[in-house]
Amino acid sequence: MMESIKKLIILCCVFLGMLISCTQQTLNFDQVDDLIAEPVMEASILYVEAPERIINQATETNFFSQDFNFDAFSSDFFAERVIEGTVTYEVENATSKALEVTIDFLSESGDILDTEFFEIGPAPPARVLQREIPYGGQGRSIDILINTSSIRVSAENLGGTATTSPFPNANITLKSKGKFKLSVL
Repeated sequence: MMESIKKLIILCCVFLGMLISCTQQTLNFDQVDDLIAEPVMEASILYVEAPERIINQATETNFFSQDFNFDAFSSDFFAERVIEGTVTYEVENATSKALEVTIDFLSESGDILDTEFFEIGPAPPARVLQREIPYGGQGRSIDILINTSSIRVSAENLGGTATTSPFPNANITLKSKGKFKLSVL
């Protein structure tokens, strides 16, 4: 008898719980307006390397100049969603030459949208310059990135062709990467 009373009490509690849980409440879907989805993408942009022996063989001071097709910034996915970002450059000089490196962001028509200039002394010791350039927000205009179709890299030798670095495999190396915040809503 006691056991059947316990079962009845449990059954009544479950039934009462179901009634309470099924009461009508207004649902608020306005919270979706407060949702912010801004993932961060990070990727390499450029990697260029020139050995000192090639620099010494060049007949002009401008030993390297090349345009790299770079439509990643102007792709619809990126261009319509990018909010802000940073491009980080690293230039390492292990050659015996003082060098100048220029990086130009070019539009589809070849107009220069942005320029970054590096002047780096000779090794030893090996020299490394690092620079972060912000775009969007408090940085340079985000439109520079969106309208970039190619990137030109050029380098000049300011140290002549007679010297050689004591480092094996002496190179000038340029690396760049980007880190960008996108809006997906």
